Amino acid sequence: MLSVPRYMLFVLGFSMVVPACPPASAAVIATKSYSYFAIGGKTADQLDQQLSSNGPTASGSSARHPGATKIRFGGDATYVQTGGKCKVGNAKVTVHTQIILPRWTNRKGASKQLSMVWDALSSDIKRHEERHAEIARNQARVMERQILALPPQPNCERMQELVTDVSTRGIEEHDRLQARFDRVEAANFENRMMRLLDHRLKKSGGVR
Repeated sequence: MLSVPRYMLFVLGFSMVVPACPPASAAVIATKSYSYFAIGGKTADQLDQQLSSNGPTASGSSARHPGATKIRFGGDATYVQTGGKCKVGNAKVTVHTQIILPRWTNRKGASKQLSMVWDALSSDIKRHEERHAEIARNQARVMERQILALPPQPNCERMQELVTDVSTRGIEEHDRLQARFDRVEAANFENRMMRLLDHRLKKSGGVR
């Protein structure tokens, strides 16, 4: 089962209070990096065993997976006090994703059929993990909009509490979205792989 370990930290700090009243603004800063783990083998069973023993682990579990996406949220906010009220002036939401993928190191000499199976599987793993990263970026934008939409409060301490509540609920929703995506992907895995293999087989003109 393809899965995502989520290492998330979201801290929106009470940065400062200024007497001016500039327009509210926000910025999602998203970064993405890749890392790889090596696997070897000359048969499908050997590759499967290598994925099971060398793949990354999910958060809170010792089980290993063929790919993973580490996700880390962060951010800060600036508050503006004017007219006896406190509002959000600026909000910066950050999300860093690290996609971990397998790399077949001794592919040379493998059969054409096994290479085709691997190409289909590895492309599906990459697509799956890229989608996890996309879900995280989209949720960061949602949290940004929700923070900016918060109504003015009597004081900035109360505004800070609301911002913290929004970020906490946003991360909880992010977890639900990621878990739902994994459930759908797991249910459709076999059909999806068969379609990928059929497409590649037709494209290659058949496997000899």
